[in-house]
Amino acid sequence: MAVDEIPVIDIAPLVARDPAGAAATGAAMREASERIGFFYIAGHGVPAALTQNLFSTAARFFALPEEEKATVKVNKRHRGWIGHGGAKMYGTAKADLKESFVWGLELPEDDPDVAAGTPLMGPNQWPAALPELRPALYGWYEAVVAAGHAVLRGLALSLGRDMDFFAKPFERPLARGSAIWYPPQPPDLGREQFGVAPHTDYGGLTLLAQDMTGGLQVKGTDREWVMAHPIPDTFVVNIGDLMHRWTNGRFHSNPHRVVNTSGKARQSAAVFFDPGFHAVVDPRDLLEDPAQAKYPPIACGEWVVGKFDKAFQYRAPATPS
Repeated sequence: MAVDEIPVIDIAPLVARDPAGAAATGAAMREASERIGFFYIAGHGVPAALTQNLFSTAARFFALPEEEKATVKVNKRHRGWIGHGGAKMYGTAKADLKESFVWGLELPEDDPDVAAGTPLMGPNQWPAALPELRPALYGWYEAVVAAGHAVLRGLALSLGRDMDFFAKPFERPLARGSAIWYPPQPPDLGREQFGVAPHTDYGGLTLLAQDMTGGLQVKGTDREWVMAHPIPDTFVVNIGDLMHRWTNGRFHSNPHRVVNTSGKARQSAAVFFDPGFHAVVDPRDLLEDPAQAKYPPIACGEWVVGKFDKAFQYRAPATPS
């Protein structure tokens, strides 16, 4: 992989809202977003100890007996444990070789959106057998969401908009945290078995922390697979399909996959940072000539729910006996 294929960008000026460095940082992110759709961020403000605590605590969760994990089996709000075989990308032949624990913005049952039955919004599920999981995961999540807002500030500036252009749509984000456990992949599973099969992310942005095992691969500019190697104290950021639409195709939502051939377990943790359920993604927002829009407006929640229904086994209709 060329050294500059996936650049490392220090976003400290965006975290600090420093106008002296924010524009140049945003320009670097735009170049990467248009070219490959991926970049690493450093200077993000998420303490390394938070990420290490997440990994160690999540490892204890995944080591629990299956009956304990099943007490927080994923629910209709897409919160909880998804076991092996629960995720399958874009009609691939085999389910992904992984398990995950998913959580999101914590909202009480009497929140207006939750009370109205808005999909994917509400309280999280946490296992009684491991009470330390909640603070470890949710504290990390809040810090990563703050870093996501900093990335959005840079992207807004790079598109000629005010730094806070994306703030309102992401005010109550459909931001899902996911702790992911990949077992070692036996070689006899064949070439078409993946930790995560080739796909694009369908939301706004993804911010990913990797352990040092490796395995994330990205389609390079020459269309060959290249390794997104783990770099300590960075996050991998990639553009999702919704941001691709919002920018009228300027930002690239790039295929990627996970192949764990290390011979040992792999861990990662992501925040899939999407706009709020009711936010409307409209490329005309970012165009000087609205007539040039390639995509119609779409509500974020409608888009995400539709994608979930295809990707996750638990959402499949029951098969008649």
